[in-house]
Amino acid sequence: MLRTLFIGLAMFATIPAFSQGSGGDYEYSSEIIWGINKNTNGGLIGGFILKYGRAVKDNYFETFGLELSNVKHPKEVRTQSITGNSFIWGKQNYLYAIRLQYGREKILFRKAPQQGVQINAFLAGGPTVGVVTPYYITVQTSLIESTSVPFNPNVHTNRRSILGAGTLFQGLGESQIKLGGNVKTGLNFEFGTFKRHVTGFEVGFMLEAFTEDIIIVPNAENRNIYPSAFITLFYGSRR
Repeated sequence: MLRTLFIGLAMFATIPAFSQGSGGDYEYSSEIIWGINKNTNGGLIGGFILKYGRAVKDNYFETFGLELSNVKHPKEVRTQSITGNSFIWGKQNYLYAIRLQYGREKILFRKAPQQGVQINAFLAGGPTVGVVTPYYITVQTSLIESTSVPFNPNVHTNRRSILGAGTLFQGLGESQIKLGGNVKTGLNFEFGTFKRHVTGFEVGFMLEAFTEDIIIVPNAENRNIYPSAFITLFYGSRR
């Protein structure tokens, strides 16, 4: 599927960009967009993006992007404890990915002012900083007391002793840094009706790799390469 997308983008890149009607009043030299990402390695909200683009020549832009994402293991299953709180059984670490990206974007179809759809093809990539943070759980220590500790697969073998998950970002100060890289490609569809504002979505594929396996769920197969498909809803401004 990834190979098919690359071939399709290569074919698109050979087609000259054209306009609906007169696009002369719809020219812009830079844009900044932000959005919410949904991907096959994430949850309901996979992450957030920020991207700046500037024109380098007719119909071509260079882009500088920042992405923040929570990468999940496919074996993660949310479980309910005896207290009604939820936790992920067997999860030992979070993987937060901070991605810096440089890319190129080509306008394949430029819309007319206040109507139509603009379609861009893009390719971007760069370094990834992986933040591996311990996953905390709340366990019963006595009949009336409990405490939050990092999940240890050698110690926490009985899920009934777990009362729930720890608090958000608990253990962030104990994180380890793992380095890697990422590359993504896809298509961008823009539906904005105003000249100085942009609204739309982009779809595509990303391949991310780290220098070593990232242990997220220790009793399952872990890896250092993470392919994913994604869709991003975005909003921004142009000038």
